[in-house]
Amino acid sequence: MTQMPTPSEARGLQSAREIEGHLKALETFTPIALGVLSVASGIYTYLGVSSLLSDDGAMSFFAAVAYSLAVSVAIFVFWSYLIRLLPAMRSAASRLGLFLSMALGSLAIIAMSSWLNAAALAGSAAVEQHLAKTVQDYQVGLEQAHRVTVAAQGLGLDVARTRQSFQDLSAQEATGNLSGTAGRGAVFRVLIQKADELAGLEAQITAQGPLVDAAFSEGNQILSRMRALTASSGDVEQRSVEFAEESVRLAGLIAQLRQLSVAPLVARAAQDLSASVVVPELDGSTDTIRNDQRSTIDAVLTLLAQRATTLKAAADEVLAMPTPDDTTYAPISTADAVLRYAGDFIPSWAGAIAIDLLPAVLVLIMMVAQSAIRSDRGTAAPEETMTLAEIRAAVTALRALETPAPQPVPVVEDPVSAERPAPVAPVSDPVAQDLPAPHVISGRR
Repeated sequence: MTQMPTPSEARGLQSAREIEGHLKALETFTPIALGVLSVASGIYTYLGVSSLLSDDGAMSFFAAVAYSLAVSVAIFVFWSYLIRLLPAMRSAASRLGLFLSMALGSLAIIAMSSWLNAAALAGSAAVEQHLAKTVQDYQVGLEQAHRVTVAAQGLGLDVARTRQSFQDLSAQEATGNLSGTAGRGAVFRVLIQKADELAGLEAQITAQGPLVDAAFSEGNQILSRMRALTASSGDVEQRSVEFAEESVRLAGLIAQLRQLSVAPLVARAAQDLSASVVVPELDGSTDTIRNDQRSTIDAVLTLLAQRATTLKAAADEVLAMPTPDDTTYAPISTADAVLRYAGDFIPSWAGAIAIDLLPAVLVLIMMVAQSAIRSDRGTAAPEETMTLAEIRAAVTALRALETPAPQPVPVVEDPVSAERPAPVAPVSDPVAQDLPAPHVISGRR
């Protein structure tokens, strides 16, 4: 005799039946939900693939459609398998195997779909991020080139000071306060020679100033147009083309600013200041005057060497300043931009991955529900868990099996032949002996 379940077992059976009822209701629209998620992922995958294909012809369109359909079917089939099979597994080994399969399939889905979904969701924003970063690099390069060039222009003050010192010495030599002999002799000509060289260098440095200011101003105008292209609305590909044109102009201006730097010119002039001295013939009327001129010229040459060293050191400081790196704008596709700037678009990546891997949550929910059903049922036999409706259905099926098959409907005979007397069964037939005699009414039995 079947043992009656305890109250706790009865409550467990009731809970299991309740969960089963919920699962049956949820199973009616679960495939629809999987289909909607698969189709949505396929649409965004199509948009991502379209951004990678450079050709806009029919073949590219069909290729993108085929790929997106393949992704939709793969996602739907993959999660349909897992949502059916994984909750039904009872052993740890089988569950572990399907978990590994789910992890491998999820990685495959991310590789073939999720990054393309992210490209469709945040591709334009990622390209704009690339444009903004390029503008920042160009701005840094322009400002650094301008800083170096302006520092080189500052060498003009050192050149002017050195020139002024030689002019003052020449004035002293003209009055006789330097070598002791007034006039414009050999010492005066040496001083004027170096003062004129430095005056020419100073004029070159001064002439570079307006060119530097004009180049820097034009570079800032180009940067403004590039920023406007980055933040404006419209097709990002068309804006990228215009951005590339402006970047070429700006790169040329940065190179021009680097060439306008006079630091190399000052360094070479400082090196030649003491090395290229043309000493005139001493023109003193006496040996004493000529000796004084020679000693004064030696002192001037020593001074030239000191001033040349000072100018060379100042020019070397400018030359040692870091020069701007060569910045070149490289066009980038939306998919590549999303991968390169993935850290800036974490919400988009999360949404792109969630739309593909959300069914994994449904699989886990089904596993928990099936585990709860098995736990609530315990070790009860199937006949102990039958509901009243199930018992009634079983009794109805059993009665249907025990009911004899219906007899065939008798064929109506011809009235003429029916009037003929029926043959009497032989007496030797025991069955016929037991049957009662037929009752005839109006010629019919």
